[in-house]
Amino acid sequence: MHRHDLCHAVREQLVRLPYPYANHYGVVPPPPPEHAIDVSLVAARYEAATAAMAKVEALAAEIHDPYLISRVLVRREAVASSSIEGTNSTLDELLSAEETEDGTPTAEAKQVRDYALALDTLMPEAQRRGPGIFDSELVCQLHQHVMRDAKDYPDTPGELRQRVVWIGGGKDIAYSTYNPPPPAEVPACLAQTMEYMRADGMQVMTQGLVTRMAVAHAHFEAVHPYRDGNGRVGRLLLPLMMAADDRVPLYLSPYIEAHKSAYYDALKAAQQRLEWPIIVGYIADAITGTVNELMSTRAALRTLQEIWRQRRSYRTGSAALRALALLPHYPVMTTRRLSELLDVSFKGASQAMEQLAAANVVTERTGYARNRVFVAKEALAIINRPFGAEPVLLEA
Repeated sequence: MHRHDLCHAVREQLVRLPYPYANHYGVVPPPPPEHAIDVSLVAARYEAATAAMAKVEALAAEIHDPYLISRVLVRREAVASSSIEGTNSTLDELLSAEETEDGTPTAEAKQVRDYALALDTLMPEAQRRGPGIFDSELVCQLHQHVMRDAKDYPDTPGELRQRVVWIGGGKDIAYSTYNPPPPAEVPACLAQTMEYMRADGMQVMTQGLVTRMAVAHAHFEAVHPYRDGNGRVGRLLLPLMMAADDRVPLYLSPYIEAHKSAYYDALKAAQQRLEWPIIVGYIADAITGTVNELMSTRAALRTLQEIWRQRRSYRTGSAALRALALLPHYPVMTTRRLSELLDVSFKGASQAMEQLAAANVVTERTGYARNRVFVAKEALAIINRPFGAEPVLLEA
């Protein structure tokens, strides 16, 4: 880390690191700003993000669209956020791991599943408690969730680091781009992040949600409270902030994965030079892009359901017809799962799956006589397409 890369206010926060890195300095990041931040340079992008969030809120209020809170959005978030950190699994692998009881999921699939389950567990709590949910205990709980199946993690998941870490430079701190605070400073710095996220100060009146999400994320990553897993925990906090603010949570990691270079540049600008508008503009773009993707996916899945309905005649109220509405949320599904979701007998669910398979709506992938797994490949392709790509629909 070079001093000339840091602005004067950040250079003033330098402290010598402990042995054996005493020749180097770490940054004790200043508390997140509570004053109004000038976002005039990114005003159009900020307004677009605000409009995008309002669009989602209006839809949620008017039609209670289940896709806006679909489990597959959480799972795609988990896959993308983990991929950013080099834990590579696929949405198909994750959904399969959740459906099947036999067989052992890969270590990567377990970690991605843990990320999704953390959101499943804590999202309702954030909606219930509001900003009061944000404290150091929550962060440690999130870290414990996402790192408990990381076999190579050298510390105890959920415990703040006791070692020096650095960003960039590989294994040599001499080539780092940023040195977070020494371990002794981490608890107090993390407490500042959480205090800011609780909106305990003036920021709730001087800063909008988009700004607060951007500042909180950059500050958390600057603190870097763990030896690994900081990125995943930091990105988990973003939809939780939205839920705590009584908004429909948006999952930004697919956008971030598709725009990683700009993401790291924005974090660097905030951490090294306290240039907050850059990260605010980036988060604003991520929100707008995510909403556009959400609407495109939602529309494509609705069209797909109409295509499915045209492939055969369904009896009104039949299990097969009702299953069509579930497949966008469960594109990988067992007969047992369908039986539970529709509250029908296993035999009834089996008949429904056979009808859907005959109509080329689902495909049985195992070849087993029991514990069969069915995949709605067309739905999975729409949901799991590269971020920003147009959905591809086949004819009926």
